[in-house]
Amino acid sequence: MRLDKIRFYAGAAVFAMLVIFSMSRVNVSAEEAPEVSAKAAVVYNGATGEVIYEKSADERLPMASTTKIMSALIVLEQNGLDDRFIVDSEAVKTEGSSMGLQEGDEVSLRDLACGMLLPSGNDAANAAAVRVSGSVEKFVALMNERAELMGLADTHFVTPSGLDDYTDEHYSTAMDMALLASQAMQNTNFREICGLKKVQLSFGHPPFERWLINTNKLLDREGITGIKTGFTDKARRCLVSSCMREGCELICVTLNDPDDWNDHMKLYGYAFSKVQPRRISPPESKVRINSADGGELVCEVPDLIMSMTEKAAQRVTEKVYIPQFVYAPVEKDEAVGKVVYELDGREIAERTIKAAQKLESRNSKANGAVKLIRRLRRKYRI
Repeated sequence: MRLDKIRFYAGAAVFAMLVIFSMSRVNVSAEEAPEVSAKAAVVYNGATGEVIYEKSADERLPMASTTKIMSALIVLEQNGLDDRFIVDSEAVKTEGSSMGLQEGDEVSLRDLACGMLLPSGNDAANAAAVRVSGSVEKFVALMNERAELMGLADTHFVTPSGLDDYTDEHYSTAMDMALLASQAMQNTNFREICGLKKVQLSFGHPPFERWLINTNKLLDREGITGIKTGFTDKARRCLVSSCMREGCELICVTLNDPDDWNDHMKLYGYAFSKVQPRRISPPESKVRINSADGGELVCEVPDLIMSMTEKAAQRVTEKVYIPQFVYAPVEKDEAVGKVVYELDGREIAERTIKAAQKLESRNSKANGAVKLIRRLRRKYRI
């Protein structure tokens, strides 16, 4: 590993360089990888950007109701999730899976997100689309705009539900769906809802309590935390899931897979055998910073412990950001800088660099002025 030490003037906050981080794709050897029935598949570590397994991961295919990952994410980012309203009467008239909405029903956006992510309600997706954007068409445009912002270059939506039998323009890839799922799971509401085996809601005309059951049978398996199933005659069985073991969460996607439950568990068994907690230790565990009055402050550069493959750990680099000088006094464990860990140019973690010792001022007469400067710097963050 390489240690790039970059010093900057803390007062002016001018950095010596600008680092632009982009989504990286880190592939792991397919040695001993299991055979799966899916037409396309991928296992992805969102924390590091590693692709641990892939099969035709960039092939554009219909993705059925896994589409609702994007629809639900957009809905759950809205304000007033628990405000009650009457569903659009035309929006709930749709074919396929349903949460049971009828004309005149009173619901909330949170109810509709549950209806999308658990029983995969097409009625919920359409009703939410109209509530958020005014029409299904405008909501689909919003979905495609969001896909572009996420960098999902091989994804295009035509419906908010995933119904696709009448179009060839509704498609994604296993890789894009993994990236989407990884970002969706960062939303607290989305993570909570998609991991529920069932939920009791009150909606209707008038509202009454009822249970919604999740179609994701993998939630009965060890470590599974979400996410979404899908099926249409064109797309066949599609599944996006997430699994947490020893603090590491992986995303698995299969498209057009007749044996998706078993394939996901096989792929997780393989992937977690490759991914272990790794300790990344910088070559220099300590750095020294001069103080304004001629002293020296010793600081500790912390290690990184993160789950990744062995090959990825060997490619991790560090960038250390510290001020050119400090003003004494500095307390032990006071934050003075940061170290950014990167894997193939992608930032994967940031840790605080702290003072390893207390630094006293060497010039007692200047203590008052130095303390004033320190207070001003902290107040105005300069």
